[in-house]
Amino acid sequence: MRNSAQDAIETFTRWAQAFNDRDTDAMIAEMHFPHMRLAGTEFQTWPTSEDFRAPQDDMTKALISEGWHTTITKSVTAAQAGPDKVHLVIRQSRQSKDGSEYNGFDTLWIFTNIDGRWGVQFRSSFLANATQAYGASKPTF
Repeated sequence: MRNSAQDAIETFTRWAQAFNDRDTDAMIAEMHFPHMRLAGTEFQTWPTSEDFRAPQDDMTKALISEGWHTTITKSVTAAQAGPDKVHLVIRQSRQSKDGSEYNGFDTLWIFTNIDGRWGVQFRSSFLANATQAYGASKPTF
């Protein structure tokens, strides 16, 4: 029997590699939509994969302009896990080409198992003063 926490961690690992590779299709393959993010106190949403895909070239340019070279995952811990939902607590480090960290932050990602496929569906990030959330809209509740 598969371990849901390990499945979520493996899904995150693939997503993080795709982010570093700037491979939008591979990122989307590890997500569920609608996809939401809480940044500070503001909710952001991408209703469809196309909403996420459309601004990725601009996001890549913005990342490069801030000096981004790669994002390193410092730690991943499954804080809660059930058969269809897992909460991962993650420490990320955005790094310059010389390997120095210019932005370290904590983030909570929620993975769901929908139709037998794990994907990230919600993120809550403490990332500040950096490129983020291109193409997101504010949800109406």
